[in-house]
Amino acid sequence: MKLAYWMYAGPAHIGTLRVASSFRNVHAIMHAPLGDDYFNVMRSMSERERDFTPVTASVVDRHVLARGSQEKVINNISRKDEEQHPDLIVLTPTCTSSILQEDLQNFVDRASLSSESDVILADVNYYRVNELQAADRTLEQIIRFYLDKAYKESTLDRSVTKTPSANIIGIFTLGFHNQHDCRELKRLLGELGIMVNQVIPEGGYLKRLKDLPKAWFNVVPYREVGLMAATFLEKDYGMPYISTTPMGISNTADFIVQIGKLVNVWAYALLEKRFNYKLYVDNQTKFVSQAAWFSKSIDCQNLAGKEAAIFGDTTHAALITKILVKEMGIRVSCSGTYCKHDAERFNEQVQGLCGEIVVTEDHTEIGDTIARIEPSAIFGTQMERHIGKRIDIPCGVISSPVHIQNFPLGYRPFLGYEGTNQIADLIYNSFNLGMEDHSPDVFGGHDTKGISTKALSTELSDINWTSEAESEPKKIPGFVRGKIRKNTELFAKQNNIPEITVDATYVAKEKSSL
Repeated sequence: MKLAYWMYAGPAHIGTLRVASSFRNVHAIMHAPLGDDYFNVMRSMSERERDFTPVTASVVDRHVLARGSQEKVINNISRKDEEQHPDLIVLTPTCTSSILQEDLQNFVDRASLSSESDVILADVNYYRVNELQAADRTLEQIIRFYLDKAYKESTLDRSVTKTPSANIIGIFTLGFHNQHDCRELKRLLGELGIMVNQVIPEGGYLKRLKDLPKAWFNVVPYREVGLMAATFLEKDYGMPYISTTPMGISNTADFIVQIGKLVNVWAYALLEKRFNYKLYVDNQTKFVSQAAWFSKSIDCQNLAGKEAAIFGDTTHAALITKILVKEMGIRVSCSGTYCKHDAERFNEQVQGLCGEIVVTEDHTEIGDTIARIEPSAIFGTQMERHIGKRIDIPCGVISSPVHIQNFPLGYRPFLGYEGTNQIADLIYNSFNLGMEDHSPDVFGGHDTKGISTKALSTELSDINWTSEAESEPKKIPGFVRGKIRKNTELFAKQNNIPEITVDATYVAKEKSSL
């Protein structure tokens, strides 16, 4: 475990709480000390929802340390059962409270004897997995629990729907544009003649989980959450799944082709017909999505020669890399992810599409990489947006973790054909283009383009500039000032010049032009 003031993926209990609070009428009880109970604040601040079920904290305090947690945990479970009558209570410890090494499963078993609600202990190793891995495991555990329960009670119906249908697995609270993506997926499936059987966990009812096997197939839009559940359903219930994310023109077309193959397996047997989606893909590509046309326009061609750096979760970072390179002709200098557990898959997806691959959870490493590469634009998380501000490089946010401004009220999907339009807009508007960047220098007036002196690395911080030398960069266009300053400092360091004067700037300029 590593102490850090920034984490891309949070601790495991946050993933469990995100899944539990996404279902309807499910209550989570967190066995944790004060300080670990920030989930309610985080969710209520970010998600634009009218109401949600808060998480209850069973606080580990000095009395618990002295006497043990058993009585307190069981009382909290019983109290919530009586007050709120949830269908399920999920007990989750944190990595901090796990140090006590108490038998929480025994607490759950005892509480279940007097509880009307189902009670389970989240089966997650809180020391070895992160937020996304824990969410994936918790979702699979809840689905398995209710399907096994239905089987034991002989209420499990294995028949499939009469018309094509699908489950969407992995849409949940605090996900990056998840609600918008879900709407777009529903629209896309509906236009293909496919009924949405269930969306889980977001807004899902536990009593309906026994009907999951009725769908013809499952859709897992994001690799981070839902794959474990889909794999379980395929293995135990013979349900195929599609894990191709319909993001970008190419991937959306591949997604629809895979749907056609799965649907026609059942359609020929049940409906004596076959589905052909080729015309639909052609019409959507030509008339609904403007991205295909835009990529050939003079506006997009203006991006030729621009370079980008990309960082995020596996799904978004890999696909934005693919869109930039294959669909918009933009060079990607660096592509990276913080999902170290999925590094092999990420490498397969971006191999050959970028100059450098970075897999790290250290924001300072990705920050120094971006500062070294000096791309024209960054596409990343909230942290990369902060990094971009420090070194004066624009950033488009494409992945969690994010701030409240990336929970928009308007419709902003990243998936499907409408998603291609949104992504094209984001990419194009994230670059500084033409006169926009240095027109204040040309036309005079209020020059807001200052010189960034905040370096991500401290290698050059011991070099001083004279006041006369400081005024020299103001004579050149703003969009190259940062680079000129960096090159001048590098020249001074290489030549053991302790202070940069006006003469030194001209010598550095002459050397760099050779």
